[in-house]
Amino acid sequence: MLAWLRGNRYAAILMVFVRVYLGYQWIEAGWHKLTGGFDAGGFLNNAIGKPIVDKTTQELVYPNFVYFIKHFALPNVKVFNVLIPLGEFLVGVGLILGGLTAAAAFFGLLMNFMFMFAGTMSTNPWLVLIGGIVLFAGTNAGRYGLDYYLIPLLRKAYAKFKKPRGDDTTTPAGAAHAN
Repeated sequence: MLAWLRGNRYAAILMVFVRVYLGYQWIEAGWHKLTGGFDAGGFLNNAIGKPIVDKTTQELVYPNFVYFIKHFALPNVKVFNVLIPLGEFLVGVGLILGGLTAAAAFFGLLMNFMFMFAGTMSTNPWLVLIGGIVLFAGTNAGRYGLDYYLIPLLRKAYAKFKKPRGDDTTTPAGAAHAN
């Protein structure tokens, strides 16, 4: 199944519909926040005030995440007020255009999990499922999109970057040859 998802032409066609749907969900969420005066402060305070706890022991289920929110995210809420909507919007654009599709799916999943760790369910599990399928499809998910052009360019640039700078078979100019 995974081989089919990652290499089949028909799977790539199916991924166009899947990633456009998913991308639309992300763009809609990001655009709403970009244009609606988004403030993550209330959400972050709620995640601290009402964290996810084990019903039996009343212990925090994600204590490290609560610590992160309390000591990093909340003090830097102005940064998160920009990063969250912009990130959501860019994930949506990447998915719809099929540009850096696997990266967009990965960062979408990362945001979904962060929202769920903070206690928000909403559509996040559904988006995690769909985003996981796109991520598993890898570059095939963007085969009929910008990735068709971007991935070969990135591979070429990476190969050029990894190539050794100097050629060991040549001697420097003016060096004497030993006979």
